[in-house]
Amino acid sequence: MVIFQGVISLMKIRLNNNKFMRFLTDNRRISARFRIINIMLFTIAFCIMSTVMLVEFNGVISKISCEYTERYAESASEALSAHIIKEIGFMSKAAHSSAVIEWLMDENDESKKARAYEEMSGIVGELYSYNMYIGVNNSLNEYRVDMEHDYDNFIPIAFLDKGNEEDLWYFESIASDNEYIISVDIDHILQRKRVWLDYNVIKDGEPLGVVCTGLDFTHVATELFSYYASNSMRGVIIDSKGFIHMDSYMLQNQDFLHNPYEKHSEDVFPDANIYTAIRNHIAGIDGYTDKMEKPNAIRITFGPYSYMTISTIRYTDWSVVVFYDSTTLFDITYFMPIVVVVLCLLVAFALVTSAANYRLIFQPLSKLDQSLLQIHERRDEPIYGIERNDELGHLAKTIQDLFMKANVDALTGIYNRRFMENNLIHIMEFLSRSSGLLSVLMLDIDQFKKYNDTYGHDRGDACLKEVAQALSASVTRSNDFVARYGGEEFVAILPNTNEAGARVVAEKLMENVRKLKIPHAGNTVAPNVTISVGVTTGKVSYMQNWEAYIKRADEALYISKKNGRNRCTFLVY
Repeated sequence: MVIFQGVISLMKIRLNNNKFMRFLTDNRRISARFRIINIMLFTIAFCIMSTVMLVEFNGVISKISCEYTERYAESASEALSAHIIKEIGFMSKAAHSSAVIEWLMDENDESKKARAYEEMSGIVGELYSYNMYIGVNNSLNEYRVDMEHDYDNFIPIAFLDKGNEEDLWYFESIASDNEYIISVDIDHILQRKRVWLDYNVIKDGEPLGVVCTGLDFTHVATELFSYYASNSMRGVIIDSKGFIHMDSYMLQNQDFLHNPYEKHSEDVFPDANIYTAIRNHIAGIDGYTDKMEKPNAIRITFGPYSYMTISTIRYTDWSVVVFYDSTTLFDITYFMPIVVVVLCLLVAFALVTSAANYRLIFQPLSKLDQSLLQIHERRDEPIYGIERNDELGHLAKTIQDLFMKANVDALTGIYNRRFMENNLIHIMEFLSRSSGLLSVLMLDIDQFKKYNDTYGHDRGDACLKEVAQALSASVTRSNDFVARYGGEEFVAILPNTNEAGARVVAEKLMENVRKLKIPHAGNTVAPNVTISVGVTTGKVSYMQNWEAYIKRADEALYISKKNGRNRCTFLVY
């Protein structure tokens, strides 16, 4: 606290110094002045924070390492559980389906077989592997349901033989007291390594058969352990007998990913602490469990690793073992004292620099804001800061340029709708004093949607630009102008122009667009791009509004399009 008070006192002295105030108001760029002030304050704060962080870090690193190892282990365990739980739900649905049970009890009944197939086909569509194997206990026939074959192919694909090693999955599942068995084995039909889920179908305590599906081993292993594939972390999955099924260290080994792998954890990890911890953990596993027990971190000295955790994978008798190098472990929650110190320093920093920030930045911006507000209210006031040579001056010049560009359509380069509306109001106010004539033309590119569909939006934008420039060049009087109304619609405003003059201009606009000879295969009235025009002319009175003229011209345009396009229609206002 004494240090903070000293820093604040130092800053107050500096702010009250006349030389420092002259520094704030000289002709240097705002960014340079602000940067110098911040560097001075940051240097002081950094020295204090560095000292505090070094002291705090040394005291919490061990605690951080232990907690993060536990969190990583829980994360890996739950990741695999999520995969398995989903598949268990689908396989349970198949195993308890009345249609499947009735068919397994009477395998040769075609109607029962068809109902069972329909039920299992729907479930297969939800499975990860999109296929299911079925073993029938009465006949020992093996069937397969997948997305590639229909009911006609729903026939036995093999005869389950207890003496055949490839068929042991069925007999081990039937003999098991568990509803299902999780294992890793080769799919001998697809020649892939899989994580298998064998689910028993039972009726009144009697086994009827087994339904089986598998998750692709490579996908599961990669998704589960990809973030462990480094020298600083290693993840392993072991079963209740201590055999390894997945190992992040082996993710790049194709033999491991696609072929049987029979190694015990004690052979792979010779460290006494490791296999003792694994053996004690396995001894506490009693079948498949849905409990998630909190893992404990264990200090080891195996290779580059410093910590190990073991966590049970729910709904299996497997466990995930994760090894860590302590340099990869970090937990921001243990650095809260440091965060508090940093916040205090930042508060002090903000209080000290607020006066300088206001004078350098916020006060000039406030004046700029006031001048923009006056312009918005149509007062003839210059934008504040135009004469400055710093960032604020550049901003003021940019804003002035943006005000000028606000009236121009960004795509076509001609006037936009905002310019048209604002100027049409002023034009009608002027013409109403003498009951002057006003002609308004609405123009639309014929079948422009088809043009976009045929040639693409990039060509469509190019077409809009060419047409807009041709239209704008066709209007030559100083008070006349063409604006983009929206999409492919344009408006031509012709003050003091009668019907005859408006018709001449309309024909000129249409002809100049045709001269562009822009190919348009989707145009049903011509091979090139054409426009339709709606024209209205009227005497302007103070009771009229500009929207009525636009609406009338739009009605005329509608008639032109209705009567075949590529033409001009005139309606009296």
